Amino acid sequence: MRFCIAMLTALTASIASPSVHAQERSLPVSEVAPGVFVHEGRMALMASDNDGAIANIGFIVGEQAVAVIDTGGSVREGRQLRATIRARTDKPIRYVINTHGHPDHLFGNAAFAADGVEFVGHARLPQALAARGPFYLEAFRRSMGGDLMDEVRIVPPTRLVDGSLTLDLGARPIIVKAWPVAHSDSDVTVFDPASRTLFAGDLVFVRHIPVIDGSIKAWLKILDDLAAIPAERVVPGHGPVSRWPDGLVAEKRYLETLAADIRRDVMEGRPIARAAEHAAATERGNWELFDDYNIRNATAAYSQFEWE
Repeated sequence: MRFCIAMLTALTASIASPSVHAQERSLPVSEVAPGVFVHEGRMALMASDNDGAIANIGFIVGEQAVAVIDTGGSVREGRQLRATIRARTDKPIRYVINTHGHPDHLFGNAAFAADGVEFVGHARLPQALAARGPFYLEAFRRSMGGDLMDEVRIVPPTRLVDGSLTLDLGARPIIVKAWPVAHSDSDVTVFDPASRTLFAGDLVFVRHIPVIDGSIKAWLKILDDLAAIPAERVVPGHGPVSRWPDGLVAEKRYLETLAADIRRDVMEGRPIARAAEHAAATERGNWELFDDYNIRNATAAYSQFEWE
C-alpha cells in the first residue's frame, strides 16, 4: 500500500497552483441544505465540449472548514469548483473526499493540491489508481485533447478509509464510510448528519443508468444497508438530488432485472453476446444513456453469473 501511495504521489509533481487561475469562472451550484452545495453534472459521456463535467460534485461548509466531495472530470472543472467555494466562504478547504476512482469524479483533484488539503479515499483507492490511473490519463488525453487534459494529474488519497471515518468541519462532523466492492472496488459515501444529506457517489444513480465496474451481486447485497442510512436527501453520483431512500428504488429495480435476465440466460445456455443484447430490455425507457452502458453492464454481469 505504501508503495502505491508513493508511486502515485510522484505523479503529482509540477501541478499548477490554483492562484495562477484566480480569475477562473465559478461553477453554478445549488444549496440543497444549509451549508451543503451541489453542482449537477451533465447527463452525458465525458467529452471535450463538456470539460468532462458529467458527475455531481459539491462541498459542505462547517464553522471552521470546508470539505469537497469529488472534484470533477478536469482540472478546469476543479478550478471552477474552487472558485465557487472561495466566492461563498473564506474558510479553509480542509478535505477533498473522492467517492471512488473514476476520472469524472477525481480528475479535478490537482486544482486543490496547492491548498494543503487532506485527500480522503477508500483504503483500496491508491491501488486502484496505481493500476488504472495511467490508462485513464492516456485514454482521455486522446479522446478529449491536450488543452483540457495536460494539467490533469493522478492525486492519491493521503488519508485512507477502512470502515468508517468521522471528519470534523467545526461543529459539523461528517461520516465517510467505505463499502465493499459494488459499483467499483473503492466506493465511499459521505453523510452529513446536520442536514441529513448523503453524498452517495456512484453507489446511487438517478435517471442516468447505473454503471457496473465492480460486482452486481455485491452491489445488490449492500442496497439495504445503504437505504438504512438516516438521510433525507441523496446526492447521487449522476442525476438530480432526490429524496431518500426513494432515490434508490429505480436503481434497485434495474439491477435486479439485469441480474434476473442474465442468470436466466446463463442457465439456458445463451451465449454472452446474445444475452447482453437483450438483458434488461424492459428498462430501456427508464434511463438516459441506456444504449451506452447496458450492454457493458450485461457483459460484466454475465461473467459473474456463469460461474455460479
